[in-house]
Amino acid sequence: MSESPSDPPARSAPPPMLDITVREVIEDTRLGIKLARLAGESGLGRPIRHPRVQKSGLALAGHYYGVVPTRVQVLGETELSYLETLGTDQRGEAARGFFSLGLSCVVVTRRADCPRAIVQAAEATGTPLFMSDARSSRSINAFHALLDEKLAPSTSLHGVLVDVFGIGLLLLGKSGIGKSECAVELVLRGHRLVADDVVRCEWRPPGMVFGSPADMLRHHVEVRGLGLLNIKDLFGVTAVRERKRIDMIVRLDEWDEKKEYDRLGVDDEHYPILGTPIRLVTVPVRPGRDMGAMLEMAARNELLRRAGKHSARELLARLEENAGIAPEMAIEDQPESVALTPISGASSGNLGSGTPAPNSSVALPGWGDSDRAIPAAQRLPSNESSAWIPVYRPNDRGGSGGDG
Repeated sequence: MSESPSDPPARSAPPPMLDITVREVIEDTRLGIKLARLAGESGLGRPIRHPRVQKSGLALAGHYYGVVPTRVQVLGETELSYLETLGTDQRGEAARGFFSLGLSCVVVTRRADCPRAIVQAAEATGTPLFMSDARSSRSINAFHALLDEKLAPSTSLHGVLVDVFGIGLLLLGKSGIGKSECAVELVLRGHRLVADDVVRCEWRPPGMVFGSPADMLRHHVEVRGLGLLNIKDLFGVTAVRERKRIDMIVRLDEWDEKKEYDRLGVDDEHYPILGTPIRLVTVPVRPGRDMGAMLEMAARNELLRRAGKHSARELLARLEENAGIAPEMAIEDQPESVALTPISGASSGNLGSGTPAPNSSVALPGWGDSDRAIPAAQRLPSNESSAWIPVYRPNDRGGSGGDG
């Protein structure tokens, strides 16, 4: 889809999130905090559908508006200290009302003990209840980091992802067009391979798409005739990356004489991945083209664009500005040094009649015999305008008049 040069690409709504179970989250070693289960073993299969954690202090006071049951709920020191100010009956009523919402799970943070009313309400409703060894802020950050990764919408694309000058270039094109060969050429030029053949794409807020390799193909490139090559073993760890944001898409297209390709680069084209539009350029491929250099230039140009410099649009703006200036300007607008000398015997309405003054420095070639005294090498070319460039005459020195 093409975009107008002045219009930003339309951003689609974020793709729907996935869901995982409470058991998957607490058993993941990447969580980074220790959780002790206090109650609700039967509810470990409940789904978590949102990456954001919620602190529901007002829910304990009976205000349930805004509580999202499929989020991880956190009860910190503030919420628990409020419960301790209540009587036994009120405390039990507040806990039962909160846990009756069908929550995915509840985490109590950095507390030596948990109120009995909370434990009883969790067990009665089958809601998983955990005690964290970290403060609320650290526990929330740990859940956010893990849930962002596990709940991110994802898809897989057939292509090659390379880090070129810090720009994530995703190469697309039909099989056999030369994507892997381009990746090898870029690695030889000092750039870094991310993924070949299969690129796993993950959406992250606020509208970014990251690419990573498939586990079985990590660090490998398939080149026809050479087979599978391990780039990490051949070039070292500096030649590979585990993950990179996709900043630009380059579609390799087989050269077609009948097809018209973009030669200005003024209009932008975008390719949506997981609802996020990413700038797309189409590069025709034919024997003899240095594709490594072409892709490097694409990355360099993208860096310039991100810095606010759009070479094609700046050139077009200068051309449009210059196109508005007529080659003939009004006589009164000309500098005095190039103003036409009044012509003897010519009326104001017939400027072209008669002969120019003998000492006229702007006499047009072919207007009179005075021009014949000018050597041919010093005459103005036929495509030049004498109203712009005064004619130099060798005898006009020191204010002497006449042509000789």
